[in-house]
Amino acid sequence: MLADILITILLIASNFYLTIVLLRFLLQLARADFYNPITQFAVKATTPLLQPLRRIIPGWGGIDGASLVLAVIIQAIAFFLMLVALNGGVPSLNPLTVLTWSVLNVLSLIVTIYFWSVIAVVVVSWIAPGSNHPAIQLVAQITEPVMRPVRNLMPSMGGLDLSPIIVFLILNVLQVVIDNLKISAGMGALAGV
Repeated sequence: MLADILITILLIASNFYLTIVLLRFLLQLARADFYNPITQFAVKATTPLLQPLRRIIPGWGGIDGASLVLAVIIQAIAFFLMLVALNGGVPSLNPLTVLTWSVLNVLSLIVTIYFWSVIAVVVVSWIAPGSNHPAIQLVAQITEPVMRPVRNLMPSMGGLDLSPIIVFLILNVLQVVIDNLKISAGMGALAGV
């Protein structure tokens, strides 16, 4: 029972912080509004751990490599601690396996963030089109780099934007691929993490 409680706490805490780190990565990738209060929160919450990594891992072409590395490190530590809790001690596991699991889980979380962001953009476009709420603006800015290429490929449908349907399809295919890679990598019980 204690192991289950520890694993639940680790999952919640690590996924919460991972989401903030990945939001910072996606916000920088999308060139989102830096002065948005939610962006400021993500920056303040992640800067203490990112500063030392940025000295080693510079950004490249608008991609914040340090954020991705930090996300993988946090996920690897969380997996290691969960395995310790499950096994009652230090597991004999190849570090490359834990790294592979971590990369796959970070990719899965990125797909999940995009999935729910696209849903939020669609729902808000029905309920409160043109809203100036900081969260709504930020979600729209995050999804725009994913939606724009699909919109550019699709013919005009007389004001009807069908690009979210195509993006959902692409995101679901990516999630299935990542889930199968997780199973192939031997994640087993941790595949749903």
